[in-house]
Amino acid sequence: MSRYRFIEAQRKQYPVRLLCQVVAVPVSGYYAWQQGQEQTADKPAPAWEEALVKVFGRHKRRYGTRRLQVALRRKGYRVGRQRLRTAMRRRGLHALQPKAFTPRTTDSTHGLRCAPNRLLNQPKPTQANQVWVSDITYLPLANGDWAYLCAYQDMVSKQVVGWHVLATMPEELITTALQRAFWAQPPTPGLLVHSDRGGQYCGKVYRKLLHDHEALRSQSRRGDCYDNAQAESLWSRLKTEVLELRERPVFADLADAQTSVADYFDYYNHERLHSSIGYQTPYHTHQQLLQLNALNCPA
Repeated sequence: MSRYRFIEAQRKQYPVRLLCQVVAVPVSGYYAWQQGQEQTADKPAPAWEEALVKVFGRHKRRYGTRRLQVALRRKGYRVGRQRLRTAMRRRGLHALQPKAFTPRTTDSTHGLRCAPNRLLNQPKPTQANQVWVSDITYLPLANGDWAYLCAYQDMVSKQVVGWHVLATMPEELITTALQRAFWAQPPTPGLLVHSDRGGQYCGKVYRKLLHDHEALRSQSRRGDCYDNAQAESLWSRLKTEVLELRERPVFADLADAQTSVADYFDYYNHERLHSSIGYQTPYHTHQQLLQLNALNCPA
């Protein structure tokens, strides 16, 4: 709360001059602020501000001023971020704030043979379906149990191409998610699928599925949690933008987790603007890259 708003809230109980002395502002400054508030109240909200409220509500507090600015400019409103901050503060609109991303180290003491990190010392990928990254995360349930989510995300377009949620995390969790990704995005030979060193990513069924689709397995180095940072960063975003909107930061049950994840990834792929791909949606970027690949592919 600003000092002037504090004075406004307390003026019925204490003299304005005394309140101004307490919060160290001039009396003339308070009355000038009050006059400005009255003039603002008499004016209808500008069209861009009404659009701001609609966009903010549509995206359920998931957009900060950067994405809001881009979204409003595409609607024809050129508004600076400071004006957006002021309008949001006045209307009590607060965007979700993702927690600091801290990658975790996977327990790789399963004794199974891991693949090398094939991304090291390689040029950054530029095509869709060239590199997918994958990871498993825990989803908290209301009864104290956990559900487990595996997803595959295109490294360049950021599109989530396949996922699966189960009450346990056997190898089936990652192979089902990968098979769904292959159905959605027929892989090109040489596709690199990168993951951490979890035991599920070393299983025979998983390796055979990759081999049958002419895809290569890649895994993080031992003890280097940043080798798969993009996949883990996705979890931070999902949990912030799904669970922080709820009264309790948990899913009701397994079915709720499955439905909520599907809804969020549909939103993430088709509606959410992504800063690292020029404030486009992952689906739009993925389709553009596929078209570009087709044009550059020799007949």
